Amino acid sequence: MVGRQPRAQGVGVRDDQLIQLCARHDGRLTAGADTAAPQTLEVPLYVNDAFLAYYNNPARARLRGLVRNPAIPADLLLQLVEEHLREVEAALMFRPEWTDEQFEALVNHPDHKVRRLLAQAVHVTPEQRARLVEDPERSVLWALAEGPTSLLASRWTVTAALPVWAYERLLERHPRLELVMVDSPWVPQELRARLWPGESRTAPADEPPPDRRELEAQASDDNDWVRSTAAADPDLRADLVARLAVDPSPRVRLVVSMRQELSEEQRAAIDYHVGRDDRIQPAVWATRTRDPEIQSRCVRSAHIGLRRSVACNPHLTADHIAALENDDDFAVRLLLCERHSGVTHETVLNTYLEAATATRGRLLDHPSFQRVGLAQLAESPDPWARALVVSDPEAAPQLIERLSHDPRPEVRNSTAADPRLSPSRVLDLFEDPETAGAAAANPHLPVPVMRGVLTDAATLANGAVDGEPAVLLGRWSGRRRPSAGGDGL
Repeated sequence: MVGRQPRAQGVGVRDDQLIQLCARHDGRLTAGADTAAPQTLEVPLYVNDAFLAYYNNPARARLRGLVRNPAIPADLLLQLVEEHLREVEAALMFRPEWTDEQFEALVNHPDHKVRRLLAQAVHVTPEQRARLVEDPERSVLWALAEGPTSLLASRWTVTAALPVWAYERLLERHPRLELVMVDSPWVPQELRARLWPGESRTAPADEPPPDRRELEAQASDDNDWVRSTAAADPDLRADLVARLAVDPSPRVRLVVSMRQELSEEQRAAIDYHVGRDDRIQPAVWATRTRDPEIQSRCVRSAHIGLRRSVACNPHLTADHIAALENDDDFAVRLLLCERHSGVTHETVLNTYLEAATATRGRLLDHPSFQRVGLAQLAESPDPWARALVVSDPEAAPQLIERLSHDPRPEVRNSTAADPRLSPSRVLDLFEDPETAGAAAANPHLPVPVMRGVLTDAATLANGAVDGEPAVLLGRWSGRRRPSAGGDGL
């Protein structure tokens, strides 16, 4: 789907917390419809007060931070996983780095769920992951073949999750795993090509196009999704196209308005609407065409849907990319950044700061994104821009220290795990409920303090929150919130 999700004040998402669509950068959650935000602003998820109290409990937050700490002793990591796996399993998969000692502490864990998490941990090295190829549990082998979540696979460069020999060993043990490997972006392309050479792959073929009578029947179907399918078919008769152009369904009219043969005047004559936050199906012909002239028509089109569609086209020229970088529509710029390595650093940075999509963190790995120089954002009025300063490897420790006192919690949290902070400041942030979780991930945290995190977590078993925690998907705003009776959904 083509579109975006708006962000409420103080709400954002980090790739290592995809499970929490309204997570702050610091790992804390805010209400999906912030009362300080504009009443018309919509967010994709609502969490009630009971859930906030549960998730943001400092003892629970410190557990999630500690499991990400690169300096945690291997024996303590094992104890943490054994005692609090439910609390830390998502964070465990996104540990930023693994020493061999830390990995070895868990690789033979008796609970196959832990081994399965290791098999799909994002930052485990290929050589470490390969230690699991002889695992007796089939679900672990399946996880190895699949690799980490494909949402995190960069569109520009993907490092193989396993050495080639390890993939070959998996196939020796279970040949059917090739069905998993062939669709995994983490499997080397040459191995996938060997598994499915040329067009010999036996995946289900596309359905044959409908004949004329079937197409006419679809165009008259009661279901507007079926009529939309007919409206996109290039073989639909002109009189049926004209009829669907005035269809009572906005969905059908929108599809008709993106037909390839229409002129700009004909498109404008159709009553369609594409809002800034609307998600739409792209016009397939615009996403695939290699004809520069057709691409130019889409790039220059007044139709937002066509510009969004062509932004997904991998065959655009440099001039087309440059033109779309200045597009008024946010979704056009986001789609362009997600699919093209030739966009400028400024476009990637600005798009990241404006985005509220669950995968926006991938933009920070864009080939054009320049981390050196982000320190200049320290004076930005945008707290999310200031939070990027820690990504600059040349940012001075004094600057990181100063930002750790920023009035905005998302900025303080961005610094809390940074090793450039002084050990004393790390302890201060560790004691602050708003930054406790992020500070628990700092390698300067003394080991006795780390062990104290597990001692304090013993109280979680007896802890209770007022009400039933609830997370509700939807499009919520200050004017439209879940009813009180929906808390248990």
